[in-house]
Amino acid sequence: MRFTVSTKGFCDIIDITSRVEEAVRKSGVKEGICIISSPGSTVGITTIENEPHLLKDFKELMEKLVPSDKKYHHDDVWGEANGFSHLRSSLIKPFLTVPVENGKLVLGTWQQIVFIDFDNRPREREILVKIIGK
Repeated sequence: MRFTVSTKGFCDIIDITSRVEEAVRKSGVKEGICIISSPGSTVGITTIENEPHLLKDFKELMEKLVPSDKKYHHDDVWGEANGFSHLRSSLIKPFLTVPVENGKLVLGTWQQIVFIDFDNRPREREILVKIIGK
C-alpha cells in the first residue's frame, strides 16, 4: 500500500498510525512484520506518544542536536540550506518495522507511528507500507 501526506516541512510531525493499521487489516496477515518506509533523505519515521507537549519537546530536541540555523558543508553543494534535514533523517531513519500479532500492530497504549518531514519547505511525501507474514 502507498499513500501520500502533505507536509509543512521544518519538523512537521504527522500521525500515520491509522493509515498503517488500515494496511495491516487489508493485508489479512495475522502474524508477521509491517515495514513503513518513505523514499527521501530528509524524512523520518518513528514512534512517539502523539501528545502536543511531547511533540514540542521532540522538535526542541532536534533543534538542539542538529540546529537548523547552522551552516553545513552540504549547503555549499546545492545551496538549499537543508543540510540539517539530511542529518536529522540519518538519526531518525526514513523507515520503521513493527511486529504484527493477531492481525494488529504491536504498539504500546500511548505509542503512535509518526512521519516527520525535516526539510525546509512544504512537500508531498510518499509512504510505502509492506506487510510480510502469514
